[in-house]
Amino acid sequence: MRLIVSVALSSLLLAGCASTQPDREPDEHRPDPLLADSAVAHAVVREVFVTARTPDDNIDSPAVWAAPDGKLWLFATSKANGRVMMYDGETGTELGRIGTAGEGPGQFLRPNGISVFKDLLFVVERDNHRVQLLSLPALGPLGSFGQDELLQPYGLWVYEPAPGQIEVLVSDAYMAGEYPNGDDIAPPLAELGNRFKRYSVAIQDGKLSAALLGTFGDTSPAGAIRIPESLWGDPAHDRLLISEEDTRSGTAVREYDLAGKFRGRTIGSDRFKAQAEGISLWACPDGSGYWITTDQFKDRSLFHVFDRQSLEHLAAFSGEVVGNTDGVWLHATPSARFSNGAFYAVHDDMAVAAFDWNDIARATSLRASCTQ
Repeated sequence: MRLIVSVALSSLLLAGCASTQPDREPDEHRPDPLLADSAVAHAVVREVFVTARTPDDNIDSPAVWAAPDGKLWLFATSKANGRVMMYDGETGTELGRIGTAGEGPGQFLRPNGISVFKDLLFVVERDNHRVQLLSLPALGPLGSFGQDELLQPYGLWVYEPAPGQIEVLVSDAYMAGEYPNGDDIAPPLAELGNRFKRYSVAIQDGKLSAALLGTFGDTSPAGAIRIPESLWGDPAHDRLLISEEDTRSGTAVREYDLAGKFRGRTIGSDRFKAQAEGISLWACPDGSGYWITTDQFKDRSLFHVFDRQSLEHLAAFSGEVVGNTDGVWLHATPSARFSNGAFYAVHDDMAVAAFDWNDIARATSLRASCTQ
């Protein structure tokens, strides 16, 4: 058994060649607004590290796993090269490159969204139209799902609605052609009812089983998600926040419930000046905490903080370096380097940066821990 795992792992860690699939996304022809020109008040927080730049990878989204020895494994998807980058989550040192470009187990085509749930690594593949699972820490492929329903998947959120149950919500950014400038055209409102797919997932004896539970998406002008990607949920408040990336209709974050119904509220429509992107949640056991959402300015990304319960805007911060951020990840569990956790953000399609939560809290007058 040890030999089989070793061979599988060594093959997965081979560097992949670039995918031949188209790698443009629905928002990539838009102008690049700058935070320097926005006049938005915000705090500036210094990054603890920025990983080595690998511009050929087109890095999109990060996720973190805490190993049994206390080390943090930081993963990030490489859209261009069909692989997952792996770093030390406390230093930013590169640890390996997982997978190769292709359609088989342990291979990826245009990997985009990524998530860690317990000892499972979920990777969304736009051009394989699926979500693939890897085991942790072995990094062996367990299988995939969604191939029969997903058209152009991008983001995901994984949660446990009841003990022993896993559900995965996947955003599906199917489009209806292009404008003359190359921007993708969102489908008519009536065709947006399948923007998100819901799956049940189970692992038994090392084998994956999954089933489509249903689809959802609002079709009203106020509640529709025209260009979807990032989403994150909060079971304690029956809340699902979804980024609307469409700058033509107004980029912001919409509030749904976990059943997929639009609650009638759009957050930040007067605050997002570039494009709403990654979402994360800092959650305390008593139901308090913070939502952190991304405004994707080209020069330096802006991160808006909203109250977990009321969704009131509380603060905004940027890094000194990080810009053009797609995905983010909040790891709230203490580690040797980060006593109250860390916030990770992709930098300009080529690296991942880490912020100490203590530094963010100090700069924005937020709580550093749930006990404060």
